[in-house]
Amino acid sequence: MNGDGANTLTPSWQQPISDFMAYLQFEKQYSAHTVRQYQTQLQLAAHFFAAQSDGWFSVSSEQIRRFSMSLRSKQYNPRSINLKLSCIRSLYKFLKTKQADSTLLHNPAAGQKGPKFQKPLPKSLDVDQMLQLLEIDTEDALAVRDKAMMELMYSSGLRVSELVNTNLNDIREGEIRVLGKGNKERVIPVGSKALDAIAAWLKLRPLFAHDEESAMFVSKRKTRISIRHVRARMKEWGVKQGISANVHPHKLRHSFASHLLESSGDLRAIQEMLGHTSLSATQVYTHVDFQHLAKVYDQTHPRARQKK
Repeated sequence: MNGDGANTLTPSWQQPISDFMAYLQFEKQYSAHTVRQYQTQLQLAAHFFAAQSDGWFSVSSEQIRRFSMSLRSKQYNPRSINLKLSCIRSLYKFLKTKQADSTLLHNPAAGQKGPKFQKPLPKSLDVDQMLQLLEIDTEDALAVRDKAMMELMYSSGLRVSELVNTNLNDIREGEIRVLGKGNKERVIPVGSKALDAIAAWLKLRPLFAHDEESAMFVSKRKTRISIRHVRARMKEWGVKQGISANVHPHKLRHSFASHLLESSGDLRAIQEMLGHTSLSATQVYTHVDFQHLAKVYDQTHPRARQKK
């Protein structure tokens, strides 16, 4: 993958980036979009450092601090600055593993913290909104398919990429086998409502799929449905079903996690089902859960609304 700024960088800057991109693409199995994101951020940093150093191996911690400060002075938002620093840290971790003598390379970005920012809480639909969304008139074959897709996403917390990559043989005995980020496999329960919706779709699927097609969900073109198509259909159903909030695939995943946490409180189990590599990625839902509890408290506690 060639970036726009690659031509003006010397090999001491560009070659480590290229090696890292190949690692992310072929070994980590990152999406093309994510790889391009890493490449863009690293080339931006390389252009800054090139005025002071000969290559990645000679960049100092002080230079990275100056890079962070220059981004702040240019009014980059905190999230963007943290993303750039994270990409640099990841590059150095990769380079260190490739060195025969790892002591020769320190990570100048280690411990470098960007500006703090408030992470937005995941937006989800409440239980009533989910029920309203899924009360679909299934006289139309594509409506049957769409209901099955949404039931499965809400039942098992799938990413949209995992949904479109689901094959016929991935769902067995009330469970779905999912190949998630980084080619990591996990097995998740599928609820009875989702299984019923999928069974209804499978009766109609031969009208839309070639005999050799392995995809669970297909489009009118008789090929695997695309992520863009899924997003468009869910947005359309949100409007049809009178949902005031914008409906998109990730919102169904958030709803799955939020509703499961409200009823079970088992953060570790939800981490496994979502396919998060660390518990910290799942802990954002504890804030959603607290909001739910706070709302109940405000509505029911006799002294909750008294002014101080």
